[in-house]
Amino acid sequence: MTDTLTSVRNALGSLRNSEKKVAKCIMEDPQAVVSLSITELAERAGTSEPTVIRFCRKLGLNGYMELRLNLARDIPSVQQFFENVSEKDTLAQIVGKILSAHREALNNTLNRVDLEVLEASVKVLGSARRVEFYGLGGSAIVAKDAHHKFFRLGISCIAYDDPHMQVMSAALLTPEDVAVAISHTGSTKDIIESVKVARKAGATVIGILGQEKCPLSKFCDIPISVYSQEAALRLAPMTSRLAQMAIIDVLFVSVAMKGFEDTGNRLDKVKRALVDKRF
Repeated sequence: MTDTLTSVRNALGSLRNSEKKVAKCIMEDPQAVVSLSITELAERAGTSEPTVIRFCRKLGLNGYMELRLNLARDIPSVQQFFENVSEKDTLAQIVGKILSAHREALNNTLNRVDLEVLEASVKVLGSARRVEFYGLGGSAIVAKDAHHKFFRLGISCIAYDDPHMQVMSAALLTPEDVAVAISHTGSTKDIIESVKVARKAGATVIGILGQEKCPLSKFCDIPISVYSQEAALRLAPMTSRLAQMAIIDVLFVSVAMKGFEDTGNRLDKVKRALVDKRF
């Protein structure tokens, strides 16, 4: 089987000049490309996202994600399942490396998150007629967690993890509503399509994203970056999920504090409703 870099070199003669720029970036630093979003690679190469996609298809690939996966497979130094965890590590070493990565993701988010962006998010969420949370795959868990919290405030909200349900519901939103799109990569086609439909309906779109420069960010009125770099491309999201949930918690508590007295009454009703469910 031909490795990815060989395929890139073999294709050079048939590439457009703009596509050759993408090839040059990949050959110069293939390891970096594994962790770059399609937007970041396009910017680094001085081209566009469609050019990157065309380049991938000329290599016989379905898209940019397949290119990244192939590079990760071919480069020994990025073949770990998570961070710098190796098969020789003890359980204690694995615990230390994973929890340290989680701590780093939360610290990065704390130090770099834009407070003005968060304030804008709190404002629109607190005044929304309805809030819908969209997430797919690992991000669907975060969307459901957000719904589990925000409905307790008396806000009409729901979480959708099915792309068909997302676009149908998004089409019925109004300018008084908010859609919250959650995606670590910011490159999931179905989420972007749902956001486009929500914006067309007039809703405000908040994005909770793992990368500041990603395709989804262009369609969000209020993009929030959690600054979490997933170290292992082939694993389900881990550090990004925790950072996303932390942002959800910040938004939830901040919205709750805006109407502290009413919030207290609602939360008390919810807790009392659970009394008979527990010993």
